[in-house]
Amino acid sequence: MIDAALAIIRARLQRPGGFITSPGAARNALLLRMAHLEHECFAVLFLSAQHALIGFEEMFRGTLMQTSVYPREVVKAALRHNAAAVVLAHNHPSGLAEPSEADKLITAHLRDTLGLVDVKVLDHFVIAGDRVASFAELG
Repeated sequence: MIDAALAIIRARLQRPGGFITSPGAARNALLLRMAHLEHECFAVLFLSAQHALIGFEEMFRGTLMQTSVYPREVVKAALRHNAAAVVLAHNHPSGLAEPSEADKLITAHLRDTLGLVDVKVLDHFVIAGDRVASFAELG
């Protein structure tokens, strides 16, 4: 029964139209999508100017310990979706939800790069099992 409910929620996250009205809503959506992954994955929620969900994409997939993120590909996807804002996310299968220095650097680089095409980065979540760290909350 719970698996069926989770499948419905995961499918809903693939369809556009819902609004991401709070950091908690984004956190919960991403937790459902990424907590179970056994490899590192970098994903993006694409949002309209009113923060309606346009799309969700797993952009890059890596190994147990790392994944490579290519800002050019994130920009291309944001433009393809005609997104005004994004929420970034990646998981740490190791179980440690604390952002690494590399995580901080790629977030700053993506914020600057996406800013050049008027796409705002609202947050970056690090998901580790049932724990989530938010860059916005961490400052």
